[in-house]
Amino acid sequence: MKVCHVITRLIVGGAQENTVATCIGLQRRGYDVDLVIGPQTGPEGSLYEQAKAAGVPIIVLPELRRAPNPFADIPAGRALYRLFRENRYDVVHTHSGKAGFVGRWAARQAGVPVIVHTIHGPSFYAYQNPVGNWIFTWAEKLAAEWTTHFVSVADAMTQQYLAAGVGRLNQYTTIRSGMDMRAFLAAQPDPELRRQLGIKPDDLVVGKVARLFRLKGHEYLFEALPAIVRAVPNVKFLLVGDGIYRERFAKIAGDRVVFAGLVPPREIPRYVALMDVLMHLSLREGLPRTLPQALACGKPVVAFDVDGAREVCREGQTGFLVPAEDTGRLAEVVIRLLREPALAHRMGAAGRAMVATEFTEERMVEQIDDLYRRLAA
Repeated sequence: MKVCHVITRLIVGGAQENTVATCIGLQRRGYDVDLVIGPQTGPEGSLYEQAKAAGVPIIVLPELRRAPNPFADIPAGRALYRLFRENRYDVVHTHSGKAGFVGRWAARQAGVPVIVHTIHGPSFYAYQNPVGNWIFTWAEKLAAEWTTHFVSVADAMTQQYLAAGVGRLNQYTTIRSGMDMRAFLAAQPDPELRRQLGIKPDDLVVGKVARLFRLKGHEYLFEALPAIVRAVPNVKFLLVGDGIYRERFAKIAGDRVVFAGLVPPREIPRYVALMDVLMHLSLREGLPRTLPQALACGKPVVAFDVDGAREVCREGQTGFLVPAEDTGRLAEVVIRLLREPALAHRMGAAGRAMVATEFTEERMVEQIDDLYRRLAA
């Protein structure tokens, strides 16, 4: 079967890692796979070389850019249309809002038999202005008419899109983001890495793995930080990731915060292994990949209760859910986990057992393979 995946940017991010893993896994199952991307990168880093090294054929379209722009979007649609016509794909599978809209339109015009779109995160959400929400909701409703099937990374995505009138229930299948869990399951704290980061042997570590960017919620960490420090004086905060907000946060961080910067995906398990608790404070996320990754390392998690977070951070079992922006409650549960290591260990162990089977790349690719074959039949 001939398949084309389309995404705007191949930066280091959850949607991109999901897409690359899917392409690699489908190739191993005998699929003929192409990956179409735009030219943009950023301070978040790039997965281009990783995908190339794995043998994924990559087609770069200069017109395919993330920001909406009719002067680029119309040529991008035409370029995709020509590509789909020439290569006669059996399936076109799009990712992200922009590539999803332009890619599905082009696939429909080119007569592609099966058009699949993955919802990694909502295009419309509470923290966006009403005009923007109306436009994106309208666009998703229109694109649903060109869509054979949706893949949701969390049940919450299906519920939100159906509530907004996008598609029909029988068009949706939940397939959770798969990850290579082996490195996380095997990760052990590295005293040398701890020393390099300036974290003392008796320090307790609260970590966050996310781009330093809008809606990732770092500002709430800084609001909760003073209360946590007062209650647990030997706490340090380890921020893994980079982005355009790095300078802004560095000015207010103080000596309790360690900026690890941009870390290659293969190195992430070493950093998570140093943490006692992982925070996930994004205000918009489909299914946060850092939560199952932390649980695979045996670490309890604390997350804002938005989108698909509750499908991994199970209240009182694998961690604590906090109402979005409630920094008082955030500080309270983090302090409790730092003060009660037995509770933290119990939650981490429960999470580790859960994700070892539910969030593997093999399971994700197998489910996508089954979906393609069912839709093609």
